[in-house]
Amino acid sequence: MADETGIEVSAATRDRLTAPATGQGTTIRQLVEELAEGRPTRAGCAERAEQARAELSSVLGTVPGKEAEAKARGLLERLGARQDPSAA
Repeated sequence: MADETGIEVSAATRDRLTAPATGQGTTIRQLVEELAEGRPTRAGCAERAEQARAELSSVLGTVPGKEAEAKARGLLERLGARQDPSAA
C-alpha cells in the first residue's frame, strides 16, 4: 500500500470537490489522485518540449527561435483558457 497522507483544505474547497467526485461516482481522494497523475511535472514538460523541437527539426530542418516559441506558447495558453470552463 502506498504511503497515505492527509491534505488540509478549506471546507469550501472540500465542498467544491464533492460535486465532481460524486458526479463521476468516485471519491475526492480518487479525484485528487487522477488530477495529480494527469498533470505533467516540470521534467515531463521539458521532455515534451524537447521532443517537439526534435520533431520540428526533423520535419522543417530547423527549430523555431525563442521569439516564435514564445508566441506559440502564448497562443496555446489562450486556446487552452478558452477550452477551460473554469477560466471563464
